[in-house]
Order: sequence, then C-alpha cells, then structure tokens
Amino acid sequence: QVQLVESGGGLVQAGESLRLSCAASRSIFSIYTMRWYRQAPGKQRELVAQITSYGSEDYADSVKGRFTISRDNNKNTVFLQMNNLKPEDTAVYYCNANAPGDRVLHASLEYDYWGQGTQVTVSS
Repeated sequence: QVQLVESGGGLVQAGESLRLSCAASRSIFSIYTMRWYRQAPGKQRELVAQITSYGSEDYADSVKGRFTISRDNNKNTVFLQMNNLKPEDTAVYYCNANAPGDRVLHASLEYDYWGQGTQVTVSS
C-alpha cells in the first residue's frame, strides 16, 4: 500500500505564494504519474498539474506560468509551488498517484492513490 500525505495549505492574500507537499510512504515515482487536483465548493474536481514517471510536466491553462510541479525522488515527495495566487485558486488540493493501466504492478500496489487534501484559501 501507499499513503499520500499533503501539507502546506493555508490562508494567504492574493498575489502571495504557497508550496504544497505530498509525501509518499514509499518510492513510487518511477512508476506513477503524480498529479495535483483541486476542488472548490460546488465545483467538480479538476486537474491542476502533473508530472509523469519520466519527468514530463503538464498544467491546467488556469495555472500555467504561476504553478510549478516538482519532485524530490530521494524524499518521495512531490511539490506544487503556487505563485501569484488568486481568489479563484481557493480549493481543497489533493495529491494523486496513478499508474498506467497497462503496467503490471506488484500485488501490494494499486493503480490509484489519493491523499486526504489540504485547504488553500486566497483572500482578495
């Protein structure tokens, strides 16, 4: 099994920065694509950023140029650096680990894991 634990959320003013962390309980980055999702009240969960096992990054249009996803393989931790935050960034942010469907995994692993979420609130 894999546990994902997010941290780093909080209350900031518009224009400020936050860095979210997602610590995995074991080394999985060579297999799993790591993603950050967010869900605002009354809205569907949306993909914010991802980094593949090869290190390829991708971002939602709404955060391009402001957010950066990265990972520390030695610490089994993924980060989301969020700069120039806007009130519309307010949401619960979730970390997700997803393995390719055609990959054969060890019996102890699943294809999809989620963290518990961390609240980000941006005031205007």
